[in-house]
Amino acid sequence: MITDKLIDKILKTEAPICAGLDTHIGIMPPSFIKDIDENNLQQCADKIYEYNKILIDALCDLVPSVKLQIAYYEKYGIPGIEAYAKTIEYAHKAGLIVIADVKRGDIGSTCTAYASAHIGSNIFNADFMTVNPYFGTDGMQPFLDECIKSDKGLFVLVKTSNPSSSELQDLVTESGDKIYEKCADLVINWGNKPGKYGYNSIGAVVGATHKEEGVSLRKRMKNTFFLIPGYGAQGAGAEDIAGMFDDNGIGGIINSSRGIIGAWQKEKTDDFAKAAYDATASMKMDIKAALDKLKG
Repeated sequence: MITDKLIDKILKTEAPICAGLDTHIGIMPPSFIKDIDENNLQQCADKIYEYNKILIDALCDLVPSVKLQIAYYEKYGIPGIEAYAKTIEYAHKAGLIVIADVKRGDIGSTCTAYASAHIGSNIFNADFMTVNPYFGTDGMQPFLDECIKSDKGLFVLVKTSNPSSSELQDLVTESGDKIYEKCADLVINWGNKPGKYGYNSIGAVVGATHKEEGVSLRKRMKNTFFLIPGYGAQGAGAEDIAGMFDDNGIGGIINSSRGIIGAWQKEKTDDFAKAAYDATASMKMDIKAALDKLKG
């Protein structure tokens, strides 16, 4: 099962960390892009891929996973999509688990195409993809079917990290549950047989910026693995996240994007790979301290 493979890598690296490759020209040191025309999509895409390769080489022994937000690649048209595909392939060769952050959702026939493209084995071939459950079970079924067919996984949006998520997600239903709690129950039902660590391949996106909700969801979703955005640049710290893990310190992977790939800005250096490595190592120690405190 793909979630077992991810947890194996987390335990090996001792880092429940996903490096977010939200890569674009504006996140790179000026010295790295000094010779390119920013209106030339191919030049920009080539630089994105080069930047990603350097980061992957620097981080592949430190983290188990990378996450690619596809919007940053779509921005550069067809060359950007090619850079997206090549980055996934390069990350796989480096032994990393790849999460496609694409947040897809639609009616069933459309989702069949989305699932085939992103987690099927013949196109982008990511290991996990993020999905929007707003269409309900018939919109989710093609994703669930592809996961079984290809041994892949999903991260379903449940409680997102953005400040205004409460406008919809916190509305109270007739049963007294909030919408995100109803969504959590659907994700539980969509889950398949748990693997050796007790987690199945249908995971949930739970924002680090919602500490209390995260703790509540962990208790509610005992077999659901969490993708946890919001650490660092969005304001959440390790102690905000610790309660989203189980008593063994397992159960989630924490994403950091700008805090890693743009760490050179804070360090005021052009050596973006070393800055990314140092930022990730610091994040790893921060999370370990919080989880060790939780375990007592």
